[in-house]
Amino acid sequence: FYTKYGIGIAIVLILYFLLTKVLGWHQYPILSAFNGVIFGAGIFYALRNYKRQAATFKYQDGFQIGLVTGALATIIFAIFMAVYIFQLDHQFANAILDSWGLNFNKGSLVLIVSLVIMGFSTSFVLTLAFMQLMKESWNTKQS
Repeated sequence: FYTKYGIGIAIVLILYFLLTKVLGWHQYPILSAFNGVIFGAGIFYALRNYKRQAATFKYQDGFQIGLVTGALATIIFAIFMAVYIFQLDHQFANAILDSWGLNFNKGSLVLIVSLVIMGFSTSFVLTLAFMQLMKESWNTKQS
């Protein structure tokens, strides 16, 4: 499950970035908030399809699927962004980092590390939220 949906999330993230690049909006960090929607949709569908196909839905298994799906998407997208920043558009990272208002010597690697941290934390929070919706209830049935 996580391979299919993790790669799918990464592809949609890359296409979204390339679309913003074509429109000239790729230097506006606020538009990266939509990445959370993309992560959320991918993790939700991965969990939903796992729950439909599994005989029993264990919280640990669902949590693992959500985390690994998001982590895989984050790693693939970070590799793409590293290639883009270091090989294709050297000025992109400087433009983004200048908008952050940092007071120290910044490098493009800071942007990649930030992207990875944000991807992992987004995956973690979304997996926690979706697992609350999808977990089996421990409440007993009333007569």
